[in-house]
Amino acid sequence: MGFGFRPQYNRAATRCHSEMLNGQGMDHDSTIFALSTPRGRGGVAVIRMSGIKTQQAIELITKKPAPAARLASVRGVYNPDSGDLVDEALVLFFSGPNSYTGEDVAELHLHGGLAVIDEVLEVLGEQAGLTPAGPGDFTRRAVINGRLDLTRAEAVADLIDAETRAQKNQALRQMRGALGTLYQGWRRRLSQALAHLEADIEFADEDLPGGIGQAVLADVAALTTEIEEHLAERRGRSLREGVEIALIGAPNVGKSSLLNVMAGREAAIVSARAGTTRDVIEVSLEIAGVPVVMADTAGLREAGDEIEREGVRRAKKRASEADLKLFVLAADQDTDTIEDSGIDVAGDDFVIVNKTDLADPAKRNRDVEEFAPNVPATAIWPVSAKTGAGMEAFLDALEQTVARLFGLTDHPALTRKRHKLALEAALVGLHRALSVAGDEAGLELVAEDMRLAMREIGRITGEVDVEALLDIVFSDFCIGK
Repeated sequence: MGFGFRPQYNRAATRCHSEMLNGQGMDHDSTIFALSTPRGRGGVAVIRMSGIKTQQAIELITKKPAPAARLASVRGVYNPDSGDLVDEALVLFFSGPNSYTGEDVAELHLHGGLAVIDEVLEVLGEQAGLTPAGPGDFTRRAVINGRLDLTRAEAVADLIDAETRAQKNQALRQMRGALGTLYQGWRRRLSQALAHLEADIEFADEDLPGGIGQAVLADVAALTTEIEEHLAERRGRSLREGVEIALIGAPNVGKSSLLNVMAGREAAIVSARAGTTRDVIEVSLEIAGVPVVMADTAGLREAGDEIEREGVRRAKKRASEADLKLFVLAADQDTDTIEDSGIDVAGDDFVIVNKTDLADPAKRNRDVEEFAPNVPATAIWPVSAKTGAGMEAFLDALEQTVARLFGLTDHPALTRKRHKLALEAALVGLHRALSVAGDEAGLELVAEDMRLAMREIGRITGEVDVEALLDIVFSDFCIGK
């Protein structure tokens, strides 16, 4: 059966992390170099350089003038000290400012053996003025040199980390400036409103249109609403960080069996013995292009021992924190109800009545209200994880719900906590400004709060305090990017 699900790789195991930046900044006059492809045996390895000595370094190790900009050239790469040939490489040169970093940039496309990589890196490291790059140093220079704003730089990291098509598309959209354009537009609107407000304050005795300052406050109120709606939308961060779905229910209702069907493998132990699952079992999936962590939790019941009680406590905690809940009941059990569990099932959550193959024929069409008295019948899905009956319809509905709630839309979405904190701080200033806006004597306070809001929004894109934000933004970049 094709459910549109696929196993998800563990980001922690595959992500190209490196050591954190030390916060000391870097020498922007130095020329940096690094391996930009994953270290290990491969067909091709790319070493990148950026800085004022890039052209000189290329000419030194190839014994030829640098290639024309943006034209590939096959060159021998030599050790300048011994004169020995190290490798045959495809060499690309990009002259600044028309390059990724805004500086002279070169790429050496080498054979991907470790001996070749290590020797070329060693040769470069011995040249005066060349320095090994730290995490994110190339993209950091692109920001400093005005080639990218901070939102686009963050999108570069997201694109490298993208594991699903939807994540990749969101990162591409942000890298092309959609999110930065939105925030810059908000800042411009505030700037225009502030200009009118300050004109009203500074030139109160001049022949200006009456109430010019008060007139712009309607747009400030509208902008405040837009920012609030943007903050309330969790789609962007959920798509970037992953969605949590919790399987909740009493013991022996088939939660682990359902998890195994969705994972396409035996991820959880399945047993007729109640209480088999004592802790939370997580499986990473992709649903509708969205990364999902599916969590199988301990059965909800009056636990008999300390370990099981802790499992139940964790199950309830996971249910309260989940983005979506799948509450599982068993068609062959008469006593379990959602109300007995104490779990709130509402909105877009699903109620799954499993084990329909085991139900008595007389009970197979049991009134759904007995299972979930306060849940709409359209949210209840009778299935059998064992035979597959009803599973395709349920999984199709789950996929559509995940796509609707967490999938990519046409509007730029909030993607990072850093943006969220800055926008929340901007809202504090805007709400305070609007609260005293009706008082002509308070216009100066309104103007000051609007300036604070502009500053916070500017911090997102790097128009304000860019140097102070660089270490935060680039702390989880790969070396070589």
